[in-house]
Amino acid sequence: MAQRVLTTESGAPVADNQNSATAGVGGPLLIQDQHLIEKLARFNRERIPERVVHARGSGAYGYFEVTDDVTAYTKADFLAEVGKRTELFIRFSTVADSLGGADAVRDPRGFAVKFYTEEGNYDLVGNNTPVFFIKDPIKFPDFIHSQKRDPFTGKQEPDNVWDFWAHAPEATHQITWLFGDRGIPASYRHMNGYGSHTYQWTNAKGEAFFVKYHFKTNQGIRCLSSEQAAEVVGSDATSHQTDLLQAIERGVNPSWTLYVQIMPAAEAADYRFNPFDLTKVWPHADYPLQRVGRMVLDRNPDNVFAEVEQAAFSPNNFVPGIGPSPDKMLQGRLFAYADAHRYRLGVNHTQLPVNAPKATVADNYGRDGFMATRNGSRHDKNYEPNSYAGPSQTDQALSAALAVSGWTGTHAAPTHVKDDDFFQAGELYRLMSEEEKGRLVANIAGSLSQVSREDVIEKNLAHFHAADADYGKRVEEAVRALRED
Repeated sequence: MAQRVLTTESGAPVADNQNSATAGVGGPLLIQDQHLIEKLARFNRERIPERVVHARGSGAYGYFEVTDDVTAYTKADFLAEVGKRTELFIRFSTVADSLGGADAVRDPRGFAVKFYTEEGNYDLVGNNTPVFFIKDPIKFPDFIHSQKRDPFTGKQEPDNVWDFWAHAPEATHQITWLFGDRGIPASYRHMNGYGSHTYQWTNAKGEAFFVKYHFKTNQGIRCLSSEQAAEVVGSDATSHQTDLLQAIERGVNPSWTLYVQIMPAAEAADYRFNPFDLTKVWPHADYPLQRVGRMVLDRNPDNVFAEVEQAAFSPNNFVPGIGPSPDKMLQGRLFAYADAHRYRLGVNHTQLPVNAPKATVADNYGRDGFMATRNGSRHDKNYEPNSYAGPSQTDQALSAALAVSGWTGTHAAPTHVKDDDFFQAGELYRLMSEEEKGRLVANIAGSLSQVSREDVIEKNLAHFHAADADYGKRVEEAVRALRED
């Protein structure tokens, strides 16, 4: 095989890649050394801003295969036929820490799936928990600031974490998930994924349904205790990345079964609690899981930066038959995610290979901007309507219209008969075995006992008491015992 020639980025051959040009032997460097300047300049720019949240992540390619007929509920083409397969890319991630953070930490996990459908890309952006800490996106920057590194100390501070939660009683349910046995997955392969939000499906007749997505791991749930996690982090901070990469390389392809809960749209208004509240789950007794298909991961990215770091997921990437619900957090994310990628990657990030459609072609009037690669020819117009056979609208809505009424303004979420910030957290606690309860209490107390202000501790203890009397009593006793040591 012929030796490949090293070139500059303009294609010119490089004579010497070992020594910089100097003014004589041992003299100062010369700015005319184009190869040196080009290498250093590119090196300075080879990192892009990391994600504000979900910075530390791993990804893989695979496919989704339909196993059950759901055409009564959605006209989405990639779900239209049993046996149909759709290529996909998934990105798993931790939430709070930076790109250099460890994998095996107590933190929710991102679970974002990009389906490369024949009707365009569909992005399903969720977590490994079915609920979240807050229900209104106006609080999201505050929440994340409280969980990230403190501006002064440069590390996560229990005072900040628990002070925010003290003022957010709706977080009690997610706190119970986070500090329970599933708070630290053993690997990305051994955890479930959830759409978390409520979405809308629309069938061919125009009938609307609200849905929640559940990806159940076929590897089984496996988690780490706090002690086990500390040992894993000490030996391999990138343990989840290592596990996913090596499993797929060995041909041990992880898979998940997708189920949905389906609520006829007409039932939402009178449901006993707000079905669009991200801090709550729908009981399976009310809306049983219905199987849809299976997701299999069978190929690792060739380049982590190009395909994992530059992967851009946005929940406003819908396809015909799937749309949003009035979930406030989802509504906020419809803007925030796409805007974050326009900042990090540029306005043309959708043209990058990992983000571009694969089963169809993007055809619109977007032009120019940083790193534009799809500007069309001299015959293509950049306005619409036009007389030159450019792409035109279909007049067919992706999803059913939602009725709205009332006055504009800042409103609290609508009140339902059984709306409550604590009941489901108590239900989750009461489902646990005695051993699981003990570990949950110990995990919470270990963190809460580090808070310096007694009033913040008292506010949080009140939330656990409101969820369940035994829950509150045990957390309070454990916190007191640790603070007295």
